[in-house]
Amino acid sequence: MSQSRHFPVMLQRCLDLLAPALERPGAVVVDCTLGLGGHSEALLARFPEARLIGLDRDKEALRLSGERLAPYGERATLVHAVYDELPEVLERLRVPRVRGVLFDLGVSSMQLDEADRGFAYAQDAPLDMRMDQTTGISAAEVLNTYPPGELVRILRAYGEEKQAKRIVSAIVREREKEPFDNSARLVELIRDALPQAAKRTGGNPAKRTFQALRIEVNGELSVLERAIPAAVKALDVGGRVAVLSYHSLEDRLVKQVFAAGAASTAPPGLPVVPERYQPRLKLLTRGAELPTEEEIAENRRAAPARLRGAERIREDAE
Repeated sequence: MSQSRHFPVMLQRCLDLLAPALERPGAVVVDCTLGLGGHSEALLARFPEARLIGLDRDKEALRLSGERLAPYGERATLVHAVYDELPEVLERLRVPRVRGVLFDLGVSSMQLDEADRGFAYAQDAPLDMRMDQTTGISAAEVLNTYPPGELVRILRAYGEEKQAKRIVSAIVREREKEPFDNSARLVELIRDALPQAAKRTGGNPAKRTFQALRIEVNGELSVLERAIPAAVKALDVGGRVAVLSYHSLEDRLVKQVFAAGAASTAPPGLPVVPERYQPRLKLLTRGAELPTEEEIAENRRAAPARLRGAERIREDAE
């Protein structure tokens, strides 16, 4: 895959959000979702005195971004890890606190563009969808073995799919004849299962089901639930975190963690709020920021992106 086709989403805005924390010499920034290294390369170039730790669960992504970031030598440390393992990674590298953390929660361009990974519904491929192909269950196993009620829950919760029951009935009927193993058959089944009106809205009718399966296969929401608080905890006072999400459930999780950190925990009615109850975070974005129309025109994968940022303004209460 050519690097030129890889546009890091909302790149300039992410750099500007993190800049005040990263301009001091020796600042450590963590890219929790390294992917092809687009955001990381820009961070290393813009903040020449910063050190970068890049995490990815996908070994192929680590290999490709390693080539891309090689010119930065010792300034970049790349680690095979899922982003909720951030505390363990920092401990292993003996880095007590960091100045910046970036999450870009979208599926990397590479995973969408490599046909045999099974993420894309536009081309036929084995139904795998694991970001780390060395572990876990594939999308095919989820489709072939989960009880119908559980499949409906996944499609509704993770894909926001209104026709979940119809699609799952068709899946259950078909898997009894022959287990699922490739994406084209699933796409065709979804097209046939949906009423005409549902096919006319919102792009490829299989999109929501594929998103739901990907989130389930990779445990993305439960990983995120652990990762965002861990990132906030790892920040130095004055450190900043920026999160790009592409799905309302991800965005809601980020919003909740940031809002809780930015709120006072004092019991109501205190005339003076003691230090330990003061907010730990300051919100840097009003709600979630969206990509510009120009960016969406240049990179359609940016369209659903939502960016939130926060700054650590005090230590945790002991």
